[in-house]
Amino acid sequence: MRHIPVAYLSSYLLSLLGNSIAGVALPLIVLQTTGSALGTGAVAAATAIPAVLAGLAMGVVIDRINRRTSSVVTDLVSAASVAALPVVDMVSGLNLGWFILFGIVGSLGDVPGLTARDALLPAIVRHGGISSERLMGIREGLGAMALLLGPAAAGMLMVLFDGPTVLWITAATSLLAALLTLVIPHRVGAVAAAPGATTAGNGWTQLRDGWRVLFSSPFLVATTVLTAASAMALAPLQGLVLPVWFTQAERPGMLGFVLSALAAGLLVGAASYAVAGARGRRRQWFVAGLVGTTLGFGMIATLSSVWVVLAGAFVVGLASGLFGSLMGVLMIERIPDRMRGRIMGTQNAIMTAVPPVGLVAAAVLTEYISVEVAAVAIAGTWLVAAAVGLFARSLRNLEPEEGPMPQAETVVTSGA
Repeated sequence: MRHIPVAYLSSYLLSLLGNSIAGVALPLIVLQTTGSALGTGAVAAATAIPAVLAGLAMGVVIDRINRRTSSVVTDLVSAASVAALPVVDMVSGLNLGWFILFGIVGSLGDVPGLTARDALLPAIVRHGGISSERLMGIREGLGAMALLLGPAAAGMLMVLFDGPTVLWITAATSLLAALLTLVIPHRVGAVAAAPGATTAGNGWTQLRDGWRVLFSSPFLVATTVLTAASAMALAPLQGLVLPVWFTQAERPGMLGFVLSALAAGLLVGAASYAVAGARGRRRQWFVAGLVGTTLGFGMIATLSSVWVVLAGAFVVGLASGLFGSLMGVLMIERIPDRMRGRIMGTQNAIMTAVPPVGLVAAAVLTEYISVEVAAVAIAGTWLVAAAVGLFARSLRNLEPEEGPMPQAETVVTSGA
């Protein structure tokens, strides 16, 4: 494998790993510092809306400047927002306000950073000598590794070091991710447009142009709905339904094994697609992913035994690894390159916004009816989305168009 995809994938893993460690360690540090569970929740709530808005707005910027540069800058923003906390702690001491402030600053780099990396994918395929199936399979597998390693690393770091040291280490992962991205040649990140295309219009006009393309495409609408439904189902299962059920069963320690089973399934599914994704028809991979995910959610929703839930989590992960890898390949091929930042920024903002909706709905059902009903409702919601996906006309032909992937044409902006 050439150095371009290696640098890209290594940077991707480090960025995800840093976010995964921060997702576990930061709430613990906030709780240790403030002694307030409400304060911990306030930090999470305060960063949610800025993250969604940044994902929407920064898509326009990512379509204007070099995408390698975009990726580097967003990682540096994430690193700086985390590193600022121990600096403030040394100077004046931390309080809830500082956590909220730098949480908001960090959120401005999270979704845009994901979008910038997504926008780079077609160029990595073109310049890196790697197929889109292999690239996406490896990328999904690395995401599963981050899901497996991140929480364990966070727990170990919190045991071995104090809070400020853990924050320095977390910031270092984002900084190293930015440095690895710099290994990718500058020309790879150049933004291309179709012949005769211009960048006329203000940012709001260009954002609306991206929305128009996204929401006028039956294919893009269908795939966005499917990925949003998956996030809306998975988040409340992981974050509320299963923790409540294991607590009621007096086996809270099993939750970690379920999450590990999910990550292991993701790793196997993604690896399978990386090896064999270019073989066979894509519709078969698509159906296998949807049906497998539906089967896994159904197994979990029964809440019949710990072992059934564990098996269901593995099946969901396995099928999601196939489905997610295929969706990534289709996004590489079917989103216009000159609008990739705006379209994928909107998609990533939606993916950030929908999990809290699912969590609130599951919390209401759990509180006022039962956790079993909440689990069935989540599985039922996904079943409806999967049925729509299976019968959607825009998702019947997923094969690539004849000929090589379109090459970059006119560079809009080569630098940033």
